[in-house]
Amino acid sequence: MILTNAVLHTLNQGFSAMFQKAFAETKTKWQKIATEVPSNTSDENYGWLGQFPSLREWIGERQIKNMTASEYTIKNKDYEATVAVKRNDIEDDKLGIYAPMMQDMGYSAAIWPEDLVFSLLKDGFTKTCYDKKPFFSTDHKVAKANVSNKGAAKLSAKAYGEARAAMMSFKNDEGKPLKIMPNVLEVPPALEGEALKIVTADQIEGTTNIYKGTAEVLVAPELAGKDTCWFLLDTNRPLKPFIFQKRKAPKLNVLNQENDQNVFMRNEYLYGIDARGNAGYGFWQMAYGSDGSAADSVTPPAE
Repeated sequence: MILTNAVLHTLNQGFSAMFQKAFAETKTKWQKIATEVPSNTSDENYGWLGQFPSLREWIGERQIKNMTASEYTIKNKDYEATVAVKRNDIEDDKLGIYAPMMQDMGYSAAIWPEDLVFSLLKDGFTKTCYDKKPFFSTDHKVAKANVSNKGAAKLSAKAYGEARAAMMSFKNDEGKPLKIMPNVLEVPPALEGEALKIVTADQIEGTTNIYKGTAEVLVAPELAGKDTCWFLLDTNRPLKPFIFQKRKAPKLNVLNQENDQNVFMRNEYLYGIDARGNAGYGFWQMAYGSDGSAADSVTPPAE
C-alpha cells in the first residue's frame, strides 16, 4: 500500500470509527452512583455542599440560609493513553491486527470515569470531603452532634439493616429528617453472593427476609482487594454521593505524517487518547461505608 495523504486520511477515519463505536457501545455503571458535572475552568469549587435546603411555612420575612464556605475544590487533571503502530504494518496492509486495539482504546476511554468514581469508594475511609473529614467518618459535625456514616461490621443482613436504619435517621443542622432512602449496595466481587442473598433471597436462616428488594446490588471489580468493604448508597437525588467532573471528553488524536518526529525517527505512527477531568465526593449523608474489619454492629447516628 502506498501511504498517500488520502490513504492516511481514510485510515484515520476508519480507526476513529472503531474507537467511537466501541466508546458508544461500552456499558458503564458509574452513572448509577455519581453525578456528571461539566467544568469550564481548571477547577471547580463546591462551596454549597453541606446544604440540604427544605421548605418551611413562610411566616414573616424569609430566612436566608447562607452557603457553608466549605472550600471543597475538585481540580481537573490530564489523562492520556498512547499506542504506537508500526508504519511497515500499515504499508503492508496489516490493518486487521490493529482493529481490536482501536476498539479497546474506545472501551478504555468509556470506562475512564468509572475508574475515577469507584476509586473514591475504597479511598473514602481516608480521603476528605467538604467538611474536612474522611468521607466515611465517625465524627461528621451536624449542628452540635457528631454523626457517623462509617462502620466496621462484616456484611450481613443484620449489619445491612442497621446501616440502612442509620442512614434513614440522618437529619440536617435544623434537626429535620433528610429523608435518605438507600437503594444501592455496592460490594467487591468477594461479597457478591452475600449481597445478593441479603436483597434477593426470600428467606435468610429460616426467617422471612424483610430486606428483599430494598436495594440494587452493584459489584465493582475495582474494589477487588478490599474484600471485606461494603457500601450502602442513596442515589435517588439529582446530586448523587459522588461527582464526576468532566472538563474535556476523551478524544482520539493521531501523529502519522511523514514529518512527524515519531515517523521520521522511529518509523511508527502514534495514536493517543487525551481527556481532562476528575472525580470527588458529594454529600457524605448519602453514603455509608463499612471496612468489615470487625463483626460489630454499625454505629448509630448521634441524636
